[in-house]
Amino acid sequence: MSIVAAIVSGVLAVALIYAVTLYNGLVQLKHNVAKAWANIDVLLKQRHDELPKLVEVCKQYKQFEQATLGQVIAARNQVHAARASQDVAALGRAEGELRGGLGRLFAVAEAYPELRANESFMQLQGRISQLENGISDRREFYNDAVNINNIRVEQFPESVVAGLFRFGELPLLEFLSAEKTDVDVKALFG
Repeated sequence: MSIVAAIVSGVLAVALIYAVTLYNGLVQLKHNVAKAWANIDVLLKQRHDELPKLVEVCKQYKQFEQATLGQVIAARNQVHAARASQDVAALGRAEGELRGGLGRLFAVAEAYPELRANESFMQLQGRISQLENGISDRREFYNDAVNINNIRVEQFPESVVAGLFRFGELPLLEFLSAEKTDVDVKALFG
């Protein structure tokens, strides 16, 4: 074997090893995003299961605002549909609606001292608040994983390998602008 052939073979071997390393890194990123999404999905499912219990406790108080309960139920169904279809954009919108509805529900509950004294209501409110915090944390992890993925699939030379194997950018889980603004406490109690 000539020296030129050995050098060409060595360069090709190094290039192949480098390409495989890049490919494996992109696969790992893809699975990190999937894992982050699955973590969000678990918490969304848990919250989805808790909300009907909260609504039922509130329904026990006949004069409790039915419109508020209806909004929470409708938003819950939108979140479920977006989650099932893995539509990140729709999930962001539906989450904003649900969080707003829950905020109104908890604000309206303040006008019902007997409801606030109900042990089941207080436990469910605490559990849902805990799940909301967990979902917020997992959203951050998901968006971090997506951001790393999106940077890597655009950087050279990863972009070449990403293009060859159809790794692409993924959508961030974004929120409604209303969810990012300060809460109008007066409107909640008005």
